[in-house]
Amino acid sequence: QVQLVESGGGLVQAGGSLRLSCTASERTFSSFVMGWFRQAPGKEREFVAVISWRGESTYYADSVKGRFTISRDNAKNTVYLQMNSLKPEDTAVYYCAHSSSYTYTVRDFGSWGQGTQVTVSS
Repeated sequence: QVQLVESGGGLVQAGGSLRLSCTASERTFSSFVMGWFRQAPGKEREFVAVISWRGESTYYADSVKGRFTISRDNAKNTVYLQMNSLKPEDTAVYYCAHSSSYTYTVRDFGSWGQGTQVTVSS
């Protein structure tokens, strides 16, 4: 089973930036679509961004479009989420996950990591 480990979270002021990383244990990383999701306290897990197998296609939630950028390095088995112009409402635990299809539906993703906390202060 694929193991995913997220890192890069932290506390940042509104308007600041963070870059999250997610590294996979599998050498077949390039065969997975990768996605980033987040879950705020008391809320359901929600889609943030997805990237296709070789990185040629990306898709974002409207709430982060223009501020966040997803990318991947298949040679390093790693997917990234560059987060700029952060807002307090971006505060959540951020998770990465993989899928066999290019989708943004939470239930189509698996092998969830432990998550990394992002806190944006106003």
